[in-house]
Amino acid sequence: MIVVNYLQGLVMLKNKIVKAVGLACILAAGQNALAAQTTEADKKYSPHANNTQPNNVYWGDSHLHTGLSLDAGLFGNTVSIDDAYRLARGEQINSAKGIPVKLARPLDWLIVTDHSDLMGIATDIQNGTDNILAIPKAKEWHEGFKKGGKAAGEAAFDLIGNFSQMTLPKQLVKEYSPGSAVFNRIWKTIVNAAETHNEPGLFTAFIGFEWTSVPKGFNLHRNVILRDNADLALKVEPLTTQPPLGSTDPLVLYKWLEDYEKNTGGSAFAFSHNGNLSNGWMFPTEGTYAGGIVDKSYVKLRAKWEPHYEITQIKGDGEAHPYLSPKDEFADYETWDVGNLDISQKKQPEMLKGEYAREALKQGLLLEKKLGFNPYKFGFGGATDSHTSLATADEDNFFGKSTSVEPSKDRINHPFVSSDLGAFEGYKLVSSGYTGIWAHENTRGALFDAMERKETYGTTGPRMTVRFFGGWDYNKEDLQANDPAEVGYAKGVPMGGDLVKQKSNKAPSFMVYAMRDPKSAYLDRIQVIKGWLDKSGKLHERVYDVAVSDDRKIDSSGRTKKAVGNTVDLTTATWTNSIGDAQLSAVWTDPDFDKNESAFYYTRVIEIPTPRWVLYDKVRLGAVIPKEAELVGQERAYSSPIWYSPK
Repeated sequence: MIVVNYLQGLVMLKNKIVKAVGLACILAAGQNALAAQTTEADKKYSPHANNTQPNNVYWGDSHLHTGLSLDAGLFGNTVSIDDAYRLARGEQINSAKGIPVKLARPLDWLIVTDHSDLMGIATDIQNGTDNILAIPKAKEWHEGFKKGGKAAGEAAFDLIGNFSQMTLPKQLVKEYSPGSAVFNRIWKTIVNAAETHNEPGLFTAFIGFEWTSVPKGFNLHRNVILRDNADLALKVEPLTTQPPLGSTDPLVLYKWLEDYEKNTGGSAFAFSHNGNLSNGWMFPTEGTYAGGIVDKSYVKLRAKWEPHYEITQIKGDGEAHPYLSPKDEFADYETWDVGNLDISQKKQPEMLKGEYAREALKQGLLLEKKLGFNPYKFGFGGATDSHTSLATADEDNFFGKSTSVEPSKDRINHPFVSSDLGAFEGYKLVSSGYTGIWAHENTRGALFDAMERKETYGTTGPRMTVRFFGGWDYNKEDLQANDPAEVGYAKGVPMGGDLVKQKSNKAPSFMVYAMRDPKSAYLDRIQVIKGWLDKSGKLHERVYDVAVSDDRKIDSSGRTKKAVGNTVDLTTATWTNSIGDAQLSAVWTDPDFDKNESAFYYTRVIEIPTPRWVLYDKVRLGAVIPKEAELVGQERAYSSPIWYSPK
């Protein structure tokens, strides 16, 4: 009986196999028949398949410090690098003072840029390690940190002062420089944290650091960003500024970047901080700066290695200055112009042209004509430069520059820096900013490449959507297209691009549109800022209103004289979107174009007035606000420029 059942089972199994094979043959035949009928048009049916057009904007902070930075650590920042990423990704954490903090919306990417100089010293000063206590000056810093408050701040600035003047004890420099065990360990911590939190498609954690050049107290800081993963990043150690291994000369940084790419096969670039504390050295045009000379080699190397610029951050806005742009009523926005970083030298008017982005763009045209390369052909981005580990750039969620000025009733009375020459008052700190990157996916490669091609824009915090295209054939109907961006790419170039020269005398046209941040204010206007070099070698600039809200009129000079209004309630720190528009757009043609003149164009999108963070402090915390403090501001976005050259 058992044998019979076994044989019957074999027969049934054989029948199933035969049926399965037959069905497989039928299916295969059907698939072959379908494949034979598929045309090339069929294969291209889905418009989204294999599409790498940059259709998404990804938001992030390109400049954030944790307690691993020497100054942030001494100021009392104990929030870990992992918590910095967790907050950026949308989680709730506690600040160093124990205050719960969470972003209104997660970020899409983050670059933790801890200072490369003296990596590890802050943690050891906090802990009072044996080597720190053995050096009298370092022991003073440890004792100041333990006392906290004013004493910790004084200890931090004393360390920073000794660092910038290069008067640190040599033994300390050696123990916390490249090649030391501590330095290498901290670099691995930074790299491994980025690797842990990097999730392609969901969240991008870049590997980077800050090169902290500050000769004479002039802020020449650059952030370095790597496109690569840990396997390449750990083949190097960051560049520092302290000799004998480091330098404050940007040419040495460019050499480090070149060596990195040559020796690892990876990719990297640097970008400058906003230049308003450099006393004219951030954008040199002639003579010497920090030991370097503005010559053909300099402009060529800077053009290659610095494609991006931090136009706005916590230490002031870096787009324009009223002294340089007296006809621009929006130029005096969050202006810091007292002196250099430590106010050891007073600001002089002639220094300003080497500090602001708009003027740098103009001077770049002149240098290109003179030396053959434009060193200031950069894209724009915004960042916090927060030293709290907290990438908070919203006015109603502002946690300050450092742990010592996290939310409290009297924080506005604590100056960022003060000296006999002046002060950067506490209420002058700026709740800014973020960078929007146009890319097709949220990965290191896609975002890095977009930053290199300058398809980015900076904002003072709000996440408004901004598109800017330049070409020769845009018309108003293009704005009504199902996908205006597709038309934008087809007919021209996006922000960060170069207009292709035309044989005719036709003027270029620009398509721009902006939509409000759903969690922020309506829009006041869109402006196009133009700078150009005329045939006689003189530089010019002009601001055009190209789209304005509330049916206001643009006059024959290209401007709207009527202000948008103000709905801010100073007693409640609220406003209403009863003025302004949710979105604005325009196709604009340059009325002053000359095909023989080099020029650039960028877009500035301005919101209606909203409360500054100091007003929130007054209403929420009962802070007493100095009468000099601005309570209301108009936040904005800056697109990367589009360039035209007659060559």
